[in-house]
Amino acid sequence: MVATENVAREYKVIGTRPIRPDGLEKVTGSAVYGADIKMPGLVWGAVLRSPHAHARINRLDVSGVSAKPGVLAVMTAEDLPEAEDKVVDLGEGDIDFHYASQRIMASGKVIFRGQPLVAVAATDANTAKEALKLVEVEYEVLKPVINVHEAMATDAPLVLEDLTGDHLGEEVSNTNVAKHFLHEFGDVDAGFASASTIVEHEYDLSTVHQGYIEPHNATAIWNMNNHITIWTSTQGSFAARRQTAGLLDVPESKVKVVPLEIGGGFGGKIPVYLEPIAAVLSKKCGRPVKLLMDRGSVFESTGPTPGAWLRVKMGVDKSGRITAGEADIRFEAGAFPGSPVGAAAKCVFACYDIPNTKVDGYDVIVNKTKTAAYRAPGATQAAFAVETIVDEICDKMGMDRLEFRLLNASHEGTRRSDGPRFPRIGNIEVVEAAKASPHWNAPLEREGPDGRKRGRGFASGYWFNVGLKSSVSMSLNDDGTVALVEGSTDIGGTRASIAMQAAEVLGVSAEDVLPTVVDTDSVGFTDVTGGSRVCFATGAAACAAAQNLIKEMIKRAAMIWEIAEGDVKFEDGNFFAKSDPELKLSFKQLAGRIEDTGGPVTATASVNMEDDRGGFGAHIVDLEIDPDTGKTDVVRYTVVQDAGKAIHPAYVEGQMQGGAVQGVGWALNEEYFMDDSGAMKNSSFLDYRLPTSLDLPPIETIIVEVANPDHPFGVRGVGETPIVPPVGAIANAIYDALGIRLCRTPMNPGRILEALSSGNGK
Repeated sequence: MVATENVAREYKVIGTRPIRPDGLEKVTGSAVYGADIKMPGLVWGAVLRSPHAHARINRLDVSGVSAKPGVLAVMTAEDLPEAEDKVVDLGEGDIDFHYASQRIMASGKVIFRGQPLVAVAATDANTAKEALKLVEVEYEVLKPVINVHEAMATDAPLVLEDLTGDHLGEEVSNTNVAKHFLHEFGDVDAGFASASTIVEHEYDLSTVHQGYIEPHNATAIWNMNNHITIWTSTQGSFAARRQTAGLLDVPESKVKVVPLEIGGGFGGKIPVYLEPIAAVLSKKCGRPVKLLMDRGSVFESTGPTPGAWLRVKMGVDKSGRITAGEADIRFEAGAFPGSPVGAAAKCVFACYDIPNTKVDGYDVIVNKTKTAAYRAPGATQAAFAVETIVDEICDKMGMDRLEFRLLNASHEGTRRSDGPRFPRIGNIEVVEAAKASPHWNAPLEREGPDGRKRGRGFASGYWFNVGLKSSVSMSLNDDGTVALVEGSTDIGGTRASIAMQAAEVLGVSAEDVLPTVVDTDSVGFTDVTGGSRVCFATGAAACAAAQNLIKEMIKRAAMIWEIAEGDVKFEDGNFFAKSDPELKLSFKQLAGRIEDTGGPVTATASVNMEDDRGGFGAHIVDLEIDPDTGKTDVVRYTVVQDAGKAIHPAYVEGQMQGGAVQGVGWALNEEYFMDDSGAMKNSSFLDYRLPTSLDLPPIETIIVEVANPDHPFGVRGVGETPIVPPVGAIANAIYDALGIRLCRTPMNPGRILEALSSGNGK
């Protein structure tokens, strides 16, 4: 279902649902992923990882490894150059080369379980793995800190002895808090003093993983002229190039990254893990080296979303207006600084027009692998807290949940808690569409079979969506097709959405634009596939390149007709002479005559887009819960979201549904189950409980279209907002069914039964 703000402009391509250009290769199995790379002389690498979350390395001896037959190269931290203490923006998250180097290979101390210690290259994978058994390591095991409470305790062990924290602008040593910042405007104390109803709660959220199916991989060759080529499944080939070059202290121009098909990422495949290791091993042995990560290492050694603790307080006056909001947000960064707590602070109160807000944010170091982005990083945790408090306020005041949200909804001109004011946004339209939806207006049967209870929950969510840099080039073929070259790796169908935008500008069919994602030597700089930016920013670059192509074709038409360029008009896929209606060529006809005009027709465009004004969503969920066992089933789910303009509605719906499914898993089942030593006890898909198709009903979608004026077709990014509301919506549905408010994830059967047994609930 699509709900549009204004009368829709008529399009020929945009809004249709063509078959994706990469579909055939993927369904037939011919698409090339990271594990599929083969080349002459290829050898295999393997990595030895720490069994401890926190320990000093008193002795490390690799002499026995080097002597093993079949071993071609051995790598330790000594083979990495001393990394510059420099922070670089990767588009969605930063990298500090000093700390990233330690993440690639430990030196002196290990600070998370799974941290690499030694890597080898050998003639085959088994020889490489067996060789690692010959490494001799002596550890002095230290006490780990595995959550923000332990890390911020006064007597907490230090994870990073050299860390200097930034605490409200002051440098602080001997701390596990890398950063403490404050956003504040208005008079929060006065706002709470004027409130008639105040609700405050604390929230704990477990660490969860993105759950992509394809493990990390890298194949590299460091050749004799000092050029490095890397084949990898990455969300950003240029981001991978920048990281690898910085970690190996070589110019970026010496590194070429070839992006392969990617089996999921959701933010987790922006950092590099294996790429620098494969490159160093290749340099040492003179052969191309392939590394594949096992599932346990993916969980323990790559970046999940952070565990978090939040305290949120909101006040409302007698008229139902929110007067003040206060949030204390503490995120696990993992073993090195850089959690998404800053993003959480931007998003925490973004759905509401609040005149007085205060947000404290803490980036906290713990003995876990460094966190990474996960689909609207930080926003889900913030929305869980705020949306459950909003529902409780509605209960206390006897107000309708959606009427309250409409009364207090952020809109154009509303100030976000970190300062900026919203431009044109679609928050109100989304809530109105949810209010009018078949799901919200359907009666809920409170009693399910066998005494099970049913409840309905609602939650709003926001993600700010980034813009950043993208480049596109095009070349015209004589049959009227157009080759489109882009640098945005394709995770969710962006080849199609970029090609469709170009096709709409050119007046041709979607099938006549042939998109290709290429390596870093073959296209201009393009930022990461993340931040919900690709359809928006790379799409804008494609539109600009298409316009440039049309300008060049106008020149060629003028040459053919021997008239001035200004006398040629392009409209609806056809070229006309303004002065002579008889002179007309279709796009394809002109393409067939290009050789007559002296050379190929090409065009390029690059953009550097501002953030795309943000995306808002609202989710409605019906749950059925067995009060005897705590088992929870999702029986109906609806996602409402502003897409600005849905280029390919099927892909938009898929993004909305996929984010909701991941949010359901986060809410009900998923967690890093850690023991006191800092070891993850469920580091496999057998034990880490992801939702499957058997756990969910068909997810209904309503696409709202409030055009973004910063994009030629009004596009807003859609990929991340869908994961923001689910945890809060499910918590509200649990309360509606059972009368218990859960403030900790996952809200699994054990926690439901514990809350019921404590005397709460209906």
